Amino acid sequence: MPRKTGSTAPMHVVGAGGLGRETLDALFALGLDASELVLVDDHPPAAELYGVPVRRPEEVIGVGHFVVAIGDPTVRRAVAGRVLRRGLLPTSVVHPRATLAHDVTVPDGCLVLANAFVSTNVRLAPHTQVHYNATVGHDSVLEAFVTVLPGANVAGNVVLRTGVTLGSNSCVLPGLEVGARTLVGAGAVVTTHHPADRVLVGVPARPHVRS
Repeated sequence: MPRKTGSTAPMHVVGAGGLGRETLDALFALGLDASELVLVDDHPPAAELYGVPVRRPEEVIGVGHFVVAIGDPTVRRAVAGRVLRRGLLPTSVVHPRATLAHDVTVPDGCLVLANAFVSTNVRLAPHTQVHYNATVGHDSVLEAFVTVLPGANVAGNVVLRTGVTLGSNSCVLPGLEVGARTLVGAGAVVTTHHPADRVLVGVPARPHVRS
């Protein structure tokens, strides 16, 4: 996890959109300043944001650490691979106002934002994101590249397979499993197990059928 060390190796936030700026906020709260940070984006919105330089991926020097601040799990996986090949090393970012139980380990590449709550014996995998005001209940498992968007609630003993996205203010009830790459829409309530590659909407959540 990044901390102020006096090292000359910068911390790279990959993605200069809204989530990238929220990640900068977490890093500023952790005590880093603009001179220790670099934003990376294929389409830089400006030469710098909040005093932090914005670079294209091909301009990145293979020294330092990175976290991918992109919500979409498929894009996040692809971008993480590109940055790894540039020689940077993944690290986690946890806002100091997030609450994690004493036995929770945060693997490399994870992002946990302000006011998130991660309960006891939760297992996080690399490049998982828990956004602000989201909660993850006891004994749950979040596999790699899972995204829990703002205000979502994961109850106890839930398994979210690789690449699941929970929309804002959605909920997964206790003991359920959501299959890989499934998207749970905003405000949906998952009340039963669901297989991979679904889009779930409504209360209770049901597969979305295109008209």
